[in-house]
Amino acid sequence: MKLTILGGGGFRVPLVYGALLGDHAEGRVSRVTLYDTDTGRLTAVARVLAEQARGIHDAPAVVATDDLDEALRGADFVFSAIRVGGLEGRAADERVALDEGVLGQETVGAGGIAFGLRTVPVAVELARRIARLAPHAWVINFTNPAGLVTEAMSRHLGDRVIGICDSPVGLGRRIARVLGADPDRAWIDYVGLNHLGWVRGLHIEGRDELPRLLADPALLGSFEEGRLFGTDWLRSLGAVPNEYLHYYYFNREAVRAYQDADQTRGAFLRDQQEGFYARMKDPAAPALATWDRTRAEREATYMAENRDVAGAGEREESDLESGGYEQVALALMRAVARNERTSLILDVRNRGTLSVLDADAVIEVPCLVDANGAHPVAVDPLPYHAVGLVTAVKAVERAVLEAAETGSRAAAVRAFALHPLVDSVSVARRLVDGYTQVHPGLAYLDRP
Repeated sequence: MKLTILGGGGFRVPLVYGALLGDHAEGRVSRVTLYDTDTGRLTAVARVLAEQARGIHDAPAVVATDDLDEALRGADFVFSAIRVGGLEGRAADERVALDEGVLGQETVGAGGIAFGLRTVPVAVELARRIARLAPHAWVINFTNPAGLVTEAMSRHLGDRVIGICDSPVGLGRRIARVLGADPDRAWIDYVGLNHLGWVRGLHIEGRDELPRLLADPALLGSFEEGRLFGTDWLRSLGAVPNEYLHYYYFNREAVRAYQDADQTRGAFLRDQQEGFYARMKDPAAPALATWDRTRAEREATYMAENRDVAGAGEREESDLESGGYEQVALALMRAVARNERTSLILDVRNRGTLSVLDADAVIEVPCLVDANGAHPVAVDPLPYHAVGLVTAVKAVERAVLEAAETGSRAAAVRAFALHPLVDSVSVARRLVDGYTQVHPGLAYLDRP
């Protein structure tokens, strides 16, 4: 079975390959094709993968190429993990937004909109190319903003594109561990959009154990989200939000912390990864060890400003374990390729699951997965506070899709202005001006 990774020179590709190395079942991935436009990054990542595979006799073969058509032909699965504009683009997204006093995070608020406006046209072209060259391939999308990009690609690939994110799974596993349960046997009642969802129940052997957690302040404050949001707020909500909702619930504090930081998250990652790829130019550098040290630093500093705002302190070892997007991707591929039926939280088309959204809106919910793809499970209606956020952010995503398809500057302004974290139409207009100035790729936004 052939897997093609678009963005194959990306820093987290070794996580995916590491997961594949642990899969020895019949019908496993036997060939991994890495595609990237940056041959230097491709070479560096290929070195890491070669060290990972050392001594493993049945390790999947690795081929690196900058020829997209070659990479796609014959693919059974396509893993999309591109970053249009690189980390330099992310750093610019953050700075333009913060200069206007609004959040610039890469998937939330103004930064997420800017990233979407850059990424959607490229993702759509990739979807068209996949439909032509690999029409039977399944596409697993992790390109951010994951829900928005998955919806854009679904207009050309239908249900054969599925978005993944490790945040909901990681959150569910942390809750299960706190409750003394086996995370692999827990059913997570999770619903929302990508980076905008809530755990509303955690069922173990048919019993919802979340009320027990919410009733115990000590237990509730013993894991990352409890410390991040505060136990009183979680008990008031009656649910545990995805960590990204901290940007909504504590927006002023988050913006202030990001403005006061020495550098933005994007700038930190840019500098860190530039250092890694530069070290990889030395043939004597230990590739896997260098990558692993860099990855550990990356994970430990994740959402550091938000934790500072909440007084949550350093990340604990148990918090560093997420669902692992590479494990989610592997489980998804196994289920589809071998009909190993499983349940996963995924980004898929709504198809009536949430009545407040239309059928084609991509949502993030538990799904049953088999050889025919991912099928969203029926969920209870959203509470009104969640309806407001979900429908508002979906309206923003639709405006981004319209702007990307038509080149309408007015649609882009509308996307920014409608977002709950942008507080003025005037600010929205200045954001569009600012982003078009720093990103030549947004020159297409020139129509009224």
